[in-house]
Amino acid sequence: MSKAAWLGLGVMGHPMAGYLSKFPTLELTVYNRTTSKAEGWQNEYGGSTVPTPIEAGKGSQFVFSCVGNDDDLREVTFGEHGAFHSMPKGSVFIDHSTTSATVAREISEKAAEMGLSFLDAPVTGGQKGAENGQLSIMVGGEASAYEQAKPLILSYSKAVKHMGPSGAGQQTKMVNQIAIAGVVQGLSEAINFAQSNDLNIPDVLSVISKGAAQSWQMENSGQHMADRFFDFGFAVDWMRKDLNICIDEARATDSPLPIATLVESYLGELHDAGRGRNDITSLITRLKD
Repeated sequence: MSKAAWLGLGVMGHPMAGYLSKFPTLELTVYNRTTSKAEGWQNEYGGSTVPTPIEAGKGSQFVFSCVGNDDDLREVTFGEHGAFHSMPKGSVFIDHSTTSATVAREISEKAAEMGLSFLDAPVTGGQKGAENGQLSIMVGGEASAYEQAKPLILSYSKAVKHMGPSGAGQQTKMVNQIAIAGVVQGLSEAINFAQSNDLNIPDVLSVISKGAAQSWQMENSGQHMADRFFDFGFAVDWMRKDLNICIDEARATDSPLPIATLVESYLGELHDAGRGRNDITSLITRLKD
């Protein structure tokens, strides 16, 4: 049996770690900042819990994380009680958070100094994808470390691809979020237009989803948007965080993001209106609530 650890049991990390716990040759330990969440996960899946990342890292050939932001990732890796301090040399840390490419490179360098490998491996597919083990994962880092971790990553994903050196995974996730921002805003305007003209929304979605307008968002969220049901999926506040990462990266590479920047401001309006925990498809409420 190989030892592994999982750090971060939020709406994404909880089911992902659950799938990983079923890997036949793996003994999994979990850590979460809120202890009750770790205990709840253990009651559901078994395994063991520890109170700090450094204890989770002890003897673990693989350590996975899914945390909130750059600072959270620094804390669980090389912070005072970070896993890097106890992981065996030659082991691999796989991060599934969405962070800046800058912090991914920074942590990769810290890992190398300590004889470890670090992979930035953000995910796409949302909460539903995590719960169904159907995520798509883009990975940056050393190819050899990627090949070691790939079989484990596939336990909770439908697709995983090595994108290049450290930071390339996060940059690919930025491409994903930039594309989603435009699609969801366009879909919001389209559905609002259809409703304003008294068209039958199920019929509209049925016919246009068979043509060039088809998208994952339309298939999975179109009717929810029409029904004004937003208590699911990827939260407004999370998308704002991601788009701000994209905008910062775009400035550094002189890559204009006029639509993504506009959508970020719209998401800010939703946050101010108390919709920060709603799914991002609540963008439609700006047009007609």
